[in-house]
Amino acid sequence: MGYTVVVAEKPSVGCSIAKVLGANTKKDGYMEGNGYRVTWCIGHLVGLSNADAYDTRYEKWNYEDLPILPEVWKHDVLSGTKKQFNIIKSLMNDVAEEIVCATDCAREGELIFRLVYEQAGCRKPVKRLWISSLEESAIRKGMENLRDGHDFDALYDSALSREKADWLVGINMSRLFSVLYNKTLRIGRVQTPTLAMIVARDAEISEFRKEKYYIVHLKAEGFDAVSGHITDKAEADTMALACQGKPCRIGDAKQKREVIKAPKLYDLTTLQRECNRLFGITAERTLACAQSLYEKKLVTYPRTDSCFLTEDMEQTATEVIDRILDVVPFAQGIQYHPDVRKVLNDRKVSDHHAIIPTVEIRGDVFSDLSGDEKKVLAMISGRLLAATMGDHLFMMTDSTVLCEDYSFTSKAKTVTQEGFKIIEAAIRKEFRLRQEGIKELNGMPELNYESVDAVVSEQFTQPPKQYTEDTLLSAMQRAGNEELSEETEKKGIGTPATRAAIIEKIIRSGFVRREKKSLIPTKDGIALITILPEELISPKMTADWEMKLTRIAQGKGNGKDFIAGIEEMVKSLVSRYSEMGSEKTLFTDNRRDSYGKCPKCGNPVFQGKGNFYCNNRECDFSLWKNNRFFESVGATLDEEAVKDFLDRGRHRYRKLVSKKTGKTFAADVVMEVPDTGYIKFSMEFPDRRKK
Repeated sequence: MGYTVVVAEKPSVGCSIAKVLGANTKKDGYMEGNGYRVTWCIGHLVGLSNADAYDTRYEKWNYEDLPILPEVWKHDVLSGTKKQFNIIKSLMNDVAEEIVCATDCAREGELIFRLVYEQAGCRKPVKRLWISSLEESAIRKGMENLRDGHDFDALYDSALSREKADWLVGINMSRLFSVLYNKTLRIGRVQTPTLAMIVARDAEISEFRKEKYYIVHLKAEGFDAVSGHITDKAEADTMALACQGKPCRIGDAKQKREVIKAPKLYDLTTLQRECNRLFGITAERTLACAQSLYEKKLVTYPRTDSCFLTEDMEQTATEVIDRILDVVPFAQGIQYHPDVRKVLNDRKVSDHHAIIPTVEIRGDVFSDLSGDEKKVLAMISGRLLAATMGDHLFMMTDSTVLCEDYSFTSKAKTVTQEGFKIIEAAIRKEFRLRQEGIKELNGMPELNYESVDAVVSEQFTQPPKQYTEDTLLSAMQRAGNEELSEETEKKGIGTPATRAAIIEKIIRSGFVRREKKSLIPTKDGIALITILPEELISPKMTADWEMKLTRIAQGKGNGKDFIAGIEEMVKSLVSRYSEMGSEKTLFTDNRRDSYGKCPKCGNPVFQGKGNFYCNNRECDFSLWKNNRFFESVGATLDEEAVKDFLDRGRHRYRKLVSKKTGKTFAADVVMEVPDTGYIKFSMEFPDRRKK
């Protein structure tokens, strides 16, 4: 008797499918019954072979062996998974009449199944179960409408191309730069550009020079008007003194109706961002919770990049909204008329629709969830309500205030419709979070005030903020999109399913550390980005690669051409660094000319492609050639300047250029080298020094 063998991605998913199919007899590694045998992978069971599987000489890392470009790719069963692989192999080859691929409906899920199928040497026909929910009704409908496995050949081509590209870049570049710098360096196609974004933001903050300015406030009861930014304290004091106790009047007042549109439904990345912003939950943890809720049949498939539902889901969405309002704690008492049509758009749904709760959501399920799962489920439930609510409406009043020939401005906000904003407020209240919002002032100030207090406040310009997982995920999602319209196919670094793992990988590698919500590059992370070429750290290039992989999955490209491009890049980089390779390591090369002693550790400083670096591999001293400080004054960090900085900590520049006037001037640029953090530069003007 032949069976239909169903292969799921995880045991929990396999058991959910088996229950619906009536395969209720438990066997070793699968469930059986009603003509089905339902088995499962345990994540990836098969992966690309290590380099030494192609030639034993690759066991050692040598420049002469690079690049390593397999002509015929090899795969191995991963250690620790051989038993389950052999169970699936036996079921496929010995008892299967038909095979159903029921792994996750996405690129990586397709790869997991196809690699097992190929490694098992199976050639039997395959059908594909493609669903977005593990609800019983969704599984039954999916099994009644199985698709031909070949419909997803392009998706598999994309997945396999991604796997090979990661191998080519990771194996070759890690070996190349580890040999060059005599230090084991793990370099990845996606995680290295992500690290570069974090390092670049940290450098912006370190190089930022805060500037003081002053604001004059006119204060009366329920009224506050402000001047513009004033750089001269004496000028601000003069203005305040002139206005103190004097009358003022409204010269002009303009009102404008403002609209903040209701948000779209959650895709995975937006859910991860919001959970990090509101609760501080990491992206990886949010994905784990969403996956757990999916397997408990409480939410739909989480690894999606869509923010809309399909047109045929209007009734389902309405039923789910009614269930949320009835059973979800924070939603008790909320009354509104949902506009479900706003979240329906077939054209904007790719493989999976947006994440929403299922009709399985009940009041008693919350008691069985972890604290983070409750928060994630509340966020997903709240977003369905918010997306089908009205917009947030308010009036902004901009007034010109005149006092003693000086002009001030006053702004006020009057909310006319809370709309969807009530949802976040309700979630914050439910989880005892601090409420946020703009203070609502009177819509229009009085026309005249008999007497005002004039107060000077001291302010400082603010540097950019360090990345949090919220803002980094946003930057990863937007990478490469600068020139694309809203309707254009997007790029981005990674995919919704992989971005959390990318962040965790660079943290575990020791290149980034967490400080509360902030992501801070470590000394090793900064050093790695310092030495790598643009091809490996460019977010835009990586986003271009991701877009090509997406087009392959859509049948608009092919993996062979994509991999050929990656191989050419790898060969070019190995060739470009051949001279360095012959020296084995830059850090121990004594034949190079030293520009002086490192101010941190006393070791020689040499010149690299993009920087001047310390010969001591344990030291992080580095002078970047492309430096914003020098660019801002029309100068360069040349060899003579570096020698002066290392010898006496300063260098005289005779033709610096003023950004404001365009005129040239002379000044000493002074180098300050702190124990930790980035090197700082400042200017001293010889003729103005105090004697």
